[in-house]
Amino acid sequence: MQEKIIMPDFPVIDFHMHLPIKGSPPKKAAVNDPAIIKHREKLQSKFFEKWGFSKPNGKMYSPEEAAKLWNKEKEYYGLEKLNAVTAGFDNDVLAEIISSYPNTFEGFVHHDIQEPGSLDELKRGIETLGLKGLKILAPFMDEPFDSPEFEPIWQYMNEKELPVLIHFGIAGGAGGLVSYKLISPLSIFEVARSYTSIPFIIPHFGAGYFQDVLHLAWSLPNIYVDSSGSNQWLDWMAYDLELKDIFNKSLKTLGPERMIFGTDSSWFPRGFSYPYLKVQLEILEDLGVSKKDQELFFSKNARRLLGND
Repeated sequence: MQEKIIMPDFPVIDFHMHLPIKGSPPKKAAVNDPAIIKHREKLQSKFFEKWGFSKPNGKMYSPEEAAKLWNKEKEYYGLEKLNAVTAGFDNDVLAEIISSYPNTFEGFVHHDIQEPGSLDELKRGIETLGLKGLKILAPFMDEPFDSPEFEPIWQYMNEKELPVLIHFGIAGGAGGLVSYKLISPLSIFEVARSYTSIPFIIPHFGAGYFQDVLHLAWSLPNIYVDSSGSNQWLDWMAYDLELKDIFNKSLKTLGPERMIFGTDSSWFPRGFSYPYLKVQLEILEDLGVSKKDQELFFSKNARRLLGND
């Protein structure tokens, strides 16, 4: 029997989701060792059981198929918009999907900013393809964010006042990355302090580096968090933490104006990760957060950052 869906009585934007389209992920993401694969499967089984999710069907869809499936999810749950931070690691594919369903999707430019021509690709993504921000995976960066080679990118995003979403902390499922050069959100400090017109969004509350996120947010006004994913990293902290604690501290340090709802949804048959929304809504209610501030979190902040006010 399907769970009854109860949505907030105000609009909801999923600011952080992925479209399950075949692409070419970075090589560091590959896991081939049998022992690690077995370990991953064991932890994944616990994850599926905890949340009641069906296992992924493993299918990678054509852009047309993925767009149609996710448009149905958007309509079923009554969502206002879906912001895709990746679509097969291809900016043109994402732009094609957005153009097919402009009332459903927004999207971020996502490519390796270390590659030659990355600034031109960023400009093309924003100015020609109509994408609304930049997504970066810190685990796959070799050079510091404040390297001179990246200054034109920060200058451009600062001038445009466009958001940059950067994944820090642990990356991937079991067998994923727990050590890399820029694992801490503090690695963006100098850049964020120099380019304060860029909203820097740290997903998953920093994925294990929440203390660093709080320090950044205390120091700088342009640091945001998104709530996307299961936030399993809480299970692997050296001390007890609940998601309610994370929300409470975020509300105190960042305030509701710098918190954004997301799910990290991607694969089917799960589709939109409604249980994440349900849990987070219950937490906000338990903390006594006003409807006005809840709406900031669930849609108004996202709408502002996407330029849709």
